[in-house]
Amino acid sequence: MTTEQAAGAWADGWARAWAEHDAERVAALYADGALFVTHPFREPDSPLEYARRVFAEEDELLDCHFGPPLVSGDRAAVEWWAVSRAAGRETTLAGTSMLRFGPDGLCVEHREYWAEAEGRRPRPRGS
Repeated sequence: MTTEQAAGAWADGWARAWAEHDAERVAALYADGALFVTHPFREPDSPLEYARRVFAEEDELLDCHFGPPLVSGDRAAVEWWAVSRAAGRETTLAGTSMLRFGPDGLCVEHREYWAEAEGRRPRPRGS
């Protein structure tokens, strides 16, 4: 599997898993023992435990978009944008996931950088 294919499958998988709050689907995108860091100042986490925790905090995903992966070698960067509702409030998340894939197409390293804003914010043009 090429890195382009792996990154595309990762983005599609995350979009579907997030919409359905399916933590097991998220975990299936990662190799056993993958490094998974969801914020520069957080400790590494398990993809499954992270997805379970954040999906439980969210009532509904209102909008979700993953941009086309930018690929170099076995690495990819994927920009994403989401609007969700939790406790009656809408929140917009925007971020980029920096990924590395193994030959089997599973993610072996995930580092994420993101920002959060209250309310619904439109995606920037071109994203």
